[in-house]
Amino acid sequence: MSELKETLQGWIERNSLFLKVFLVTLVSVILVAAAISYSTIRLSTTYFLDSFSLTNSRITSEVKHRFENFTTAVVTAVREVENSGTIKRVLSMEEMDSLLMAGAYFDVATEVERIYSHIQPENANLMVAGVGSQLYNMNYSYWPITHEALLDLEITETLSAEPDKIHYKIINRDNNAPLVVAGKALTERLGDAIYGFVYIPIREQELKRFYQGYTTAENSVLLLDQSGQVISSSNERWLGEAQPALLAEINQGLSGETGNASVTFERNNYIYIAEYIPGFNMYLVNVIDQQAISDHVINTDTLFWIILAIIGLSSGMSWLITRRITRSLTRLVRQISKLNRHNFSKRLKEEGGYESREIARAFNYTLDELDHYVKVVVDSQKRQRDAELRALQHQINPHFLYNTLATVKFMVAKGEGERAIDTIHALISLLQSSLTDVGETVPVKQELEHMKYYVRINQARYGDRIKVNYFVAPDCYDYRLPKLVLQPFIENAFFHGFNEKKTGFIQILIHQENEQLICEVIDDGDGMTITKEHFPYVVKQKRQMFSGIGMRNVHERIQLLYGDPYGVSVESEKGAGTKVTVTLPLVKAIREEETEE
Repeated sequence: MSELKETLQGWIERNSLFLKVFLVTLVSVILVAAAISYSTIRLSTTYFLDSFSLTNSRITSEVKHRFENFTTAVVTAVREVENSGTIKRVLSMEEMDSLLMAGAYFDVATEVERIYSHIQPENANLMVAGVGSQLYNMNYSYWPITHEALLDLEITETLSAEPDKIHYKIINRDNNAPLVVAGKALTERLGDAIYGFVYIPIREQELKRFYQGYTTAENSVLLLDQSGQVISSSNERWLGEAQPALLAEINQGLSGETGNASVTFERNNYIYIAEYIPGFNMYLVNVIDQQAISDHVINTDTLFWIILAIIGLSSGMSWLITRRITRSLTRLVRQISKLNRHNFSKRLKEEGGYESREIARAFNYTLDELDHYVKVVVDSQKRQRDAELRALQHQINPHFLYNTLATVKFMVAKGEGERAIDTIHALISLLQSSLTDVGETVPVKQELEHMKYYVRINQARYGDRIKVNYFVAPDCYDYRLPKLVLQPFIENAFFHGFNEKKTGFIQILIHQENEQLICEVIDDGDGMTITKEHFPYVVKQKRQMFSGIGMRNVHERIQLLYGDPYGVSVESEKGAGTKVTVTLPLVKAIREEETEE
């Protein structure tokens, strides 16, 4: 199992470029297919809904016109009942004998029958009831209800509370079709006394005739009163229910005016078109189920399989093409990764497709140019290093020369001619050594002689208050080191190490350690606190900070000759002296190298 896992991981690592390109292509195809499908569905649905809504707006206007004709008939019938003196007179009579009652009933029945002719074409009924026991029902079978039961209805309470308005209410009856009842209280003209009620009931099925031919499963019509109750609807499950969300949306969006918008109720999204019917004081609402419309406009199952087929075909083509392109690139990467460091002579195989061949050809050309450029740079750096070494040497020689001549001048002025001659002799020996080839190295033994010349010059100037001791391991005499490499540190010890202390010692130690030549200049002078202000050049690890033109140049000279592992480090403590360590490679004397050859 582990071998299979490692094999799989290795294959993924080797073909990471192919997998990345293929996955990017696959994801892009899926996203494009999804975006196109979404846009297609959205645009198609939106276009269809807009067209559907435009058609339904016209249908809604037509249905509204039918409802307005019915409300006009209702209003006309109610007004004639209110204006009928016969009906008012009979309903206002408290008591009458049987003969008068029969005549009055005949008169009212005749009057009501005349008024009933206005609403009879709408298949509605007309009922007039007094506050006493009078009830005139033009079609008792239409709504068989007693006077007492009629006055106990909720609509009668509403009519009594607001006698100046026509109210509509849905009445649900057991085992019978619901009725939509329009009613109004009959009041005295000069007062608010109610002497009767007029009712115009119509079966809810009769109201549906106004819009039944314009509805479908996705397109429903409902009649909504001001309380949010559904008075009539082509959708049976909404009949008699309250829809406050829909009413609130209509009141907020339309403010009693015609328009269309979207609303969510019963967890479905609908587009609705609302028309306010003043006579009814209700809203005629046409709602369109967006999801049902979308399902009918686009077959999602077919679309899904088409998208899946497109993705599969695109993925297969992408796999083949991407694999062919990246396989040759992968081979190129393997060849490049196997190239040795700094090996610009090994060329790549120019194989594979056109792109791979061109890349290999360009890479090989770059290798050739780079190899040539590296040779030029190496030669240039070598010449530059020699020039820098000469410049560094010239910086050291004048620095030492000025101090020495100042000392000789002082001796001559004091009349110490022999000491001056001895000092000049020492100076000539040092200059003879320093003015020769800058890249020359000398044996440790010869460098000791030069240092002794330098010490003699300084002791001639300062006297013997600063003693110098030499401790050199015998096996180090024949190793070679750059000329005058220790001179600047002895100079600094003389000039800067004993400003507060007047006497002291300078120890010069040379020995081998860890295949390196270690040269140390140690004094017990004033010492110093090593800070960035005093030592602006920070040397990491064992190579500490150092200052002074001579010391800095020695460090740079050593690193130019031998590289970063070698150089100068300084350790010092205030009042405890200073220790300068020069680290050099072990270089054998020329005579030994010639003997070995």
